[in-house]
Amino acid sequence: MDFGLVLQTDPPASQVISLMKRAERNGFRYGWTFDSAVLWQEPFVIYSQILEHTRKLHIGPMVTNPGTRTWEVTASTFATLNDMFGNRTVCGIGRGDSAMRVAGRKPNTLARLGEAIDVIRDLAEGREALVDGNPIRLPWVREGKLPVWMAAYGPKALALAGEKADGFILQLADLYLTEWMVKSVREAAVAAGRDPAEITICVAAPAYVSEDLAHARDQCRWFGGMVGNHVADLVGRYGEHSSMVPDELTEYIKARQGYDYSHHGRAGNPSTDFVPDEIVDRFCLLGPAEAHIEKLRALRDLGVDQFAVYDMHDAREATIDAYGQHIIPVLRD
Repeated sequence: MDFGLVLQTDPPASQVISLMKRAERNGFRYGWTFDSAVLWQEPFVIYSQILEHTRKLHIGPMVTNPGTRTWEVTASTFATLNDMFGNRTVCGIGRGDSAMRVAGRKPNTLARLGEAIDVIRDLAEGREALVDGNPIRLPWVREGKLPVWMAAYGPKALALAGEKADGFILQLADLYLTEWMVKSVREAAVAAGRDPAEITICVAAPAYVSEDLAHARDQCRWFGGMVGNHVADLVGRYGEHSSMVPDELTEYIKARQGYDYSHHGRAGNPSTDFVPDEIVDRFCLLGPAEAHIEKLRALRDLGVDQFAVYDMHDAREATIDAYGQHIIPVLRD
């Protein structure tokens, strides 16, 4: 199993770079950041410095979207980083939550997302693609490689990930839901004539290594609120008790009263008081190192290739070190 570190690009950027360097020293192979240009600093500028100050770490957004940048700009940015640092980027992409909504836009349609996945990958790898009906190519790309991993929750999005993406990003660590969603992605891959084993499965969730479960839950409760934004979209689309979406995913948002993006992804987010302890425990990895290892083994048995640690709480360095000392060595292939 591989491990990734997920951060927000809060200033100063030097701290983000320092944490990524620390993660690589502790055995993490991937470094991810949020991509929401209004709420945080521009990640691609910071990626250049992370890549410069690490040796093998692969870097990318978790996640970008097809709406805040034109597709040729996204592809060119990735291709430039790869040309400078040797194909060490991954394009995590989704419909867009905070990046779109904070700017007053709606998340992108799945049709637009599916088209963008193909175009961005083709352009970044030196192939010609149609952008707004015009054939273009980046003539300077040489031996470029850009895996595109798609974030998804709902049935149509899961099917799209199976049809088109090189990887699937699931932003929660619930075992039941992971099994259901991974199965959905793989079935869609088979239906599209693809080998499902070629799709990398990445589960991303907060992790907090501590014997104090109450404190760990409070530091990670924000995550249930963040996931709740996507679940609310699913309920709006499919209904509360649709056969298309498990009740295990939708029941907990009934007490949700809206969401303030100024606290997005932060410990103590007042918009996440509705998230019960049970959901925090199911969605996150909490407790002593042994508890993390047990759940990670179960995730690995479900086909998860990478666990990406959301490290937005009051023990960022301690979590990175605990994983490096006690957890990664046990789970690393």
